Amino acid sequence: MPFLPMTRSEMDALGWQQADIILISGDAYVDHPSFGIAIIGRSLEAAGYKVAILAQPDPNKNSDFLALGKPRLCFGISAGNMDSMVNHYTAQRKIRTDDAYTPGGLSGKRPDRATIIYTNKIKQLFKGVPVIIGGIEASLRRIAHYDYWSDTVKNSVLADSKADILVYGMAEQTMVRIADHLNAGNSIKELKDLPGTVVFDNPDPQISDQFILPKASDCKDKQTYHQAYRSFYDNFQHQTLFQENGGRFLRHNPPAPPLSEPELDRIYALEFENAPHPSYKLQTIPAWEQIKDSLTSHRGCYGGCNFCAITAHQGREIQSRSADSIVQEATRLTRKHRSNLPGATYRFHGTISDVGGPTANMWQSKCKLDYPESCKRRSCIFPNICPNLQFDHQKQLEMLDRVSSVEGVNHVFISSGIRHDMAIKDSKYIAALAKRYTGGRLKLAPEHASDRILRLMGKPSISVYEKFCAEFQEQCGKAGLKRQVIPYLIIGHPGTTLEEAKQLANWLRQNKITVEQVQEFTPTPMTISTCMYYTGLDFETGKPIHIPKGREIREQKELLFWWKGSRIHN
Repeated sequence: MPFLPMTRSEMDALGWQQADIILISGDAYVDHPSFGIAIIGRSLEAAGYKVAILAQPDPNKNSDFLALGKPRLCFGISAGNMDSMVNHYTAQRKIRTDDAYTPGGLSGKRPDRATIIYTNKIKQLFKGVPVIIGGIEASLRRIAHYDYWSDTVKNSVLADSKADILVYGMAEQTMVRIADHLNAGNSIKELKDLPGTVVFDNPDPQISDQFILPKASDCKDKQTYHQAYRSFYDNFQHQTLFQENGGRFLRHNPPAPPLSEPELDRIYALEFENAPHPSYKLQTIPAWEQIKDSLTSHRGCYGGCNFCAITAHQGREIQSRSADSIVQEATRLTRKHRSNLPGATYRFHGTISDVGGPTANMWQSKCKLDYPESCKRRSCIFPNICPNLQFDHQKQLEMLDRVSSVEGVNHVFISSGIRHDMAIKDSKYIAALAKRYTGGRLKLAPEHASDRILRLMGKPSISVYEKFCAEFQEQCGKAGLKRQVIPYLIIGHPGTTLEEAKQLANWLRQNKITVEQVQEFTPTPMTISTCMYYTGLDFETGKPIHIPKGREIREQKELLFWWKGSRIHN
């Protein structure tokens, strides 16, 4: 079985009486390292464990959860690659009609608050079997957090689900350590200080300097919530934190150590099938279609955008693969013309759609001081680029050139986005983007035109974006090419008034930019911007700011479609 088994008959074909670990996911099973359950499953398999997968079980059917029997060691549960509430609802709290992680793009295959629902079902049916929760939903709900969809402050999802342990971040090594611990006959309750986890544990009364966050129940008060999140972001990287949730204390351990280059290379060298499980046959899985021709070069982001959760999840330290590893994967991609399994067909057509990560041009960059505990910056590039940050765009260009030289590769593009405030430091890099690595459109994220709002977002001045665009277009002109720069914009971010929306609309008009889509700010759990949305306070100063809601957000959005003729006067 090249795929991890999803049915009892597939387990029988492997000669298994029982799986060691059963992973449950709110996503369809796509055996590719961009899908969380696949990468955790393959990592556990490489460590010698028998891993089976329950993909998108129906919470109303006990038979779905009983299908693979009882695992020898534990269950691992994830809502999938997206928080289930973000997956289900728009920024206006309207139900989405599709789900990119489901066969056929159909919605409704996973429940709201999937981590809690799946865990409750497993606890009901398999009493005494350890349950580990993880994935982005658990990771970003690991302490008390504001939940936009219920407009309440909720406990940690560990407290609400009553799972045994929560794993946050990119958890391959952490999951293997938990499996090894259980395999040695130890109790899950003995795991108290494992990095990258949140567990039930009381503070030690003999230790005077333990850091205790405000109680979850007290965080309903907005000043207290602001205080809690300032404390969390100032301390979680290096210090153990405690917080009382529902009468029990949670112990939040510091993040797991970042993977070294050889460790990351080994993960991406695992035997992924790079295809959806054959049981889906010819049904399209939109998320797979989007990434199937792409390569992940690294993890992490030190950009520190306040509306983004990547730092709290993947960390700010960049974990890069070697150029050799990326080239080897590109070579495997060109040879993977089709699987011999029906429904798992994949053909490479010569174009690598993206080589990147959260931010493509952060590959192989690092802090020359190795991110010391004394550093209190949340961003290495805002409000200015730290002198201790080391990045070299030429290394990335050399790697991209090697990928482009692989037999069977005709084109290589960067579509995962770049930081233009870093790119303007290197004219050769901008020229290469213009001439070789942009597929007609380069997507950048200025986010707004008001420098005051950009400060609240943690983004550089709009003048930096304008400088990059001018140089990019100059390079395109020299090469006789026509390229577009497409700006990503956010409306309704905390602090934004109608006047600043008009400022953005005027900027678009003056630069003759016609946008087709604009992102409405969505308060996702645990971000700094969400803290500002709930509290109405500037995260840095604690001073009151305007919070646009409802009709005002729709008016701000309408202004940006100036070329359609807004009924709102500027």
